[in-house]
Parts: sequence; structure tokens; C-alpha cells
Amino acid sequence: MPFEIKEVGKYKYIEEGSGPNLVLLHGLFGALSNWDLVISEFKDKFKIIIPMLPIYDLPFRKVGLDALVDHLEGFIDLKKIDDINLMGNSLGGHVALIYTLKRQETVKKLILTGSSGLFENAMGGSFPKRGSYQYVKERAEYTFYDPKSISEAYIQEIFETTKSIPKCLNIVAIAKSAQRHNMANEIPNIKIPTLLIWGLNDTITPPMVAHDFNRLIPNSTLKFIDKCCHAPMMEQPEKFNTILSKFLLEDKLMER
Repeated sequence: MPFEIKEVGKYKYIEEGSGPNLVLLHGLFGALSNWDLVISEFKDKFKIIIPMLPIYDLPFRKVGLDALVDHLEGFIDLKKIDDINLMGNSLGGHVALIYTLKRQETVKKLILTGSSGLFENAMGGSFPKRGSYQYVKERAEYTFYDPKSISEAYIQEIFETTKSIPKCLNIVAIAKSAQRHNMANEIPNIKIPTLLIWGLNDTITPPMVAHDFNRLIPNSTLKFIDKCCHAPMMEQPEKFNTILSKFLLEDKLMER
């Protein structure tokens, strides 16, 4: 089901439910709707907040990871969010890592799924290729284990985005910014409980990347989901939500 997108100043976001804060960050081609099944599952137990990262709206001279992290910081300060359970997919995981290292005192738990920050396969030197629906369809299918699980609406949304030259330029610039920014020397400083949920068949950030994150982040736990690629929360939502629930609620279970 579609959830209401709210606006405060320059910030667009979804906010559903009540309880401890759960902030979700989408990826490069992600949309707020990528998290719909997580919202439905957890809004009775958590206040779920999903800011829209301004990937397409940034002035080209400012495009990069730093601008996305600044946007997230400004949003969190405006909303006065603390004790954050912070989760990011793909590029959103990269943003979550940088934010956590800058302001670890505000983050309670970190969840990464298919995160960039160490290594990722480039999605083709000419990507995104303007005006070719078939090319966009093939590249989108490359990120899913079962191409049939991708809706036509999702592919069409990406295709419409890639028809814009300024948006294409921003996408390429941010992707290159992420690929250049290797965090191997920084992430051992993340001390909070961290959960890594990874598709065993991830083609963008392969399983070896998950093992590297697990090795480098001291207090981390790694869970793989079989028959799953780069967006586990969309491809295997039941298994994803079960793993996530156990991690988020373990403190409450221990208190009983």
C-alpha cells in the first residue's frame, strides 16, 4: 500500500507508526516504496522514518556522498531524532555508515543490506543508458535473483528517471563518489551492534563484501538469505523481516 509522503522545508519523508525510531535509507535507484513491506511489518512496534535522499535534486557541483550525509544530518536535527535504529540498502547503507561514524552517539543499532562502502560491481560503464527501455530492464533485472519479481512499474520508474540528462549525470557522479570512497580503515571504529543482512546471490555487492564488513565491524552479525540478490527487503520480505525483528527486539526479549 502507498504511504503518505510528508514535506517539511526541503525534506520529503514517510513517517509511520510509533515507538523506538527506525530510520530507513534507500539506494541509488531506490524509492521510498522499496521499504513498504518493512513499514507494514514494523509500524506497530516502531516509529518508521524514511527520508528521501536528494539524489536527483542536488546541484551537480555538490553531488556526492558528503551532500547526502549532510542532508540526512539536517533532517535528523530538524526532526530531533535520537536513539536511532538506522538501516540502509546499497548506497543508503554507505550513507548510514558515514553518518554513524560522524555521530555514533545518536545511533543505537545499525543495519546494512547490500551496502556499498567497501566494494561494488559497477553496473556497466554506460549506465544509465538514456532512451533504451530494454537496457534499463536488463540492468534492473541484474539486481534481482528472480527477474519476475520486479514490477513493470518499478522498471518504468527507473526508465523515466534515466530519460533526464541532469538526473543521469547526478546518478553517475554519485555512483563514482561511492566507488572511490572505501571505508575499510574507518569502519572498525563502529562499536554499536550491527546487523548485516545479505543476499547470498548478490551480484552488486557479492557475499565476500558481507564477510569483509563482518570482519571489519567489531560488534557485527552476518545473516545470508538464499535465492536473493541486492534488495532482500523486496525479494525475500518474510525472511528479511524475521531476521530484522529478532535483532531489533532482542533487547526487549532480554528484559522479560
